[in-house]
Amino acid sequence: MGKLYTILFKIPELQRKILMTAMFLAIYRIGFYIPLPVVDQTKFDSWVKTASDTGIGKILGTVSMFGGTQIGMSTIFGLGIMPYISASIIFQLLGSVVPALEALTKEGESGRKKINEYTRYATVVLCVIQSALWVQYMMGSLNIVHDDMRTMGNAFVCVMIMTAGTIFLMWVGEQIDEYGIGNGISILIMAGILARLPDTLFKLLQDTSFRLTPVAPKHHGIMTIVVLSLLFVAVVVGVIAMTESQRRIPTQSAKHVRGRRVFGGTRQYLPLKVNQAGVMPIIFASSLLMFPYFVLNALSQATQTWLVGNKGISGSVESLSFFGYVKYGLASFFEAGSDAFRSHGYVYTLFYVLLIYFFCYFWTAITFNPKDMAENLKDYGSFIPGYRPGKRTADYLEKVMLRITYVGAAFLSLVAVIPSIVSEAFKVDYAVAQFLGGTGLLIVISVCLDLVQKIDSHLIMRNYSGLVSKR
Repeated sequence: MGKLYTILFKIPELQRKILMTAMFLAIYRIGFYIPLPVVDQTKFDSWVKTASDTGIGKILGTVSMFGGTQIGMSTIFGLGIMPYISASIIFQLLGSVVPALEALTKEGESGRKKINEYTRYATVVLCVIQSALWVQYMMGSLNIVHDDMRTMGNAFVCVMIMTAGTIFLMWVGEQIDEYGIGNGISILIMAGILARLPDTLFKLLQDTSFRLTPVAPKHHGIMTIVVLSLLFVAVVVGVIAMTESQRRIPTQSAKHVRGRRVFGGTRQYLPLKVNQAGVMPIIFASSLLMFPYFVLNALSQATQTWLVGNKGISGSVESLSFFGYVKYGLASFFEAGSDAFRSHGYVYTLFYVLLIYFFCYFWTAITFNPKDMAENLKDYGSFIPGYRPGKRTADYLEKVMLRITYVGAAFLSLVAVIPSIVSEAFKVDYAVAQFLGGTGLLIVISVCLDLVQKIDSHLIMRNYSGLVSKR
């Protein structure tokens, strides 16, 4: 309590930053309760209640978690901040392959402002495309729009409202960066994830019988709640440990003599994070795995008439011709593939893990440049004992990073598949299982650790003990 009093009352600047951040977060959350003017609330509420159990509901839940939005996505902030994140990722990737953008990144502050300007323009384009697709889906397949408001003009208005909402959230994130505390975009995503926690806990308590064993197939016993709570604590501790873990490479500065005094020769450490890629591999893998479901589901629906025999269509498999067998096999393959990706089964999990490993190495290769790091060590007069400066140092750093990235990818894969394992093992809703692991928990913990470090820097700069100090 003494440290909280110090934070809120003893340092006016930090108090102002925290209050400004809280104000912007309140504005951010209010926008999620303002629906689009064309939405029929009765149909919308009934759809949201049943959406989480369907394949499309799980996919939309993943998208909404990354963007800090909700599964319905039919409010003025329906798109969340995901278009801006997507545009930022696109330009960060292009910055390593396009010479013009790579030159801008090396120009310092002016180049960064230019790239931010391009990112904002790309965000507007992505907002228009995504909102148009969602409004079309909302007016068509979902059927949650008033019958008398299915016009092109109303659709255009909804697209403009959702685009303006995302641009406003982008501005809110920038204001938190400038006047608040922490990374604005990350805090918005964390707030969107935590806002879903009360409803999830309430749903879990509704399905709990508060006995040692469940009294109904869809209910859970009190032992299940105890095991889930212990599992949650274990996952949180493991995520914090892996997020903060580092491989420290010993370095030593060269000695040099100035007059009668000897400088340098000190030993230091070069920290390499085990989870260098952060949460980005999971975001990339989850985004890519949405496309197989939509493609296979569309092909499955288009080839339903090819199925025969036990699929309810007249005729038998034995009476089919060669082309009939081929059509039957393709239709069965499309249906099985669609079911596998819809239920997050073994096939989905296998591709999920493989993509996480791939993007861990891919993102690390983009963000970590051992050659530049070796040159920087050489310029500062430092070296790694046992390795000559230059190419040998770069090769050693690359070798170490390849090894620890494998461990980081294994950690991300485990965290990513925990919701599916918990959902199947304990028969709990997938939305509940997402808070026991997965990307949401990883994002929340990472943002909280970063926020604590930012607050600590303000406290230590004014000679106060930090939040995590032992004094």
